[in-house]
Amino acid sequence: MNSIQAMEKSKILYAEDDSTIAFLIQDSLESYYEISCYSDGKSALEAFNNEDFDICLLDIMMPELNGFELAQYIREKNSEIPIIFISAKALKEDRIKGLKIGADDYLVKPFSIEELILKIEVFLKRSKKTNSHPLKYKVGKYDFDPKNYTLQDAQNTITLTQRESDLLLYFIRNKNTVLKRQDILKAIWGDDDYFMGRSLDVFISRLRKVFAEEQNIFIENLHGIGFRFSEK
Repeated sequence: MNSIQAMEKSKILYAEDDSTIAFLIQDSLESYYEISCYSDGKSALEAFNNEDFDICLLDIMMPELNGFELAQYIREKNSEIPIIFISAKALKEDRIKGLKIGADDYLVKPFSIEELILKIEVFLKRSKKTNSHPLKYKVGKYDFDPKNYTLQDAQNTITLTQRESDLLLYFIRNKNTVLKRQDILKAIWGDDDYFMGRSLDVFISRLRKVFAEEQNIFIENLHGIGFRFSEK
């Protein structure tokens, strides 16, 4: 199994206040994508501000922030991420409003999961073409290049192993989130047996040493649960 197969799944931000619909769509998509579901616009926006997503699926009628308002905030921060509205509001005016805000498409409920997956794939492929340059991340004083496994500041370049780089990238993409040990192991190693768990502890110790002088970088050990990577 590819060591980062789980990481290669595209990440979907899904905002939907109807718990039944949310469950059905999440259950249908999670075999293909990493999908995070939020029941109101405010919590979805907080997640968007703290994590990296590849595409957004937004209902319109939601508490806190409605889908239109949420899409406006998302577009202000990121002009390229695909946004698909999925709503029971079928009026032409609503479709036009959604597209004017910056949505890429508008699906009216009910719709088939097959149609939704096809649209997701179209926009993900389009997005990858327009974002073909490898991503780099700012981590404390370092510029992290996961493709080349390097951390670089003004004076030095630190070369990580592939496992260290994979683990750091997984932490960054799930910043400020409690991550269970078994989920990390399956994402990075493809298994969660005892020996892989010991390896995980070794690699986390190595990353802690790398960031030992960074006062704002934390890798917390949550006893009996897992870890949380945060940057303050």
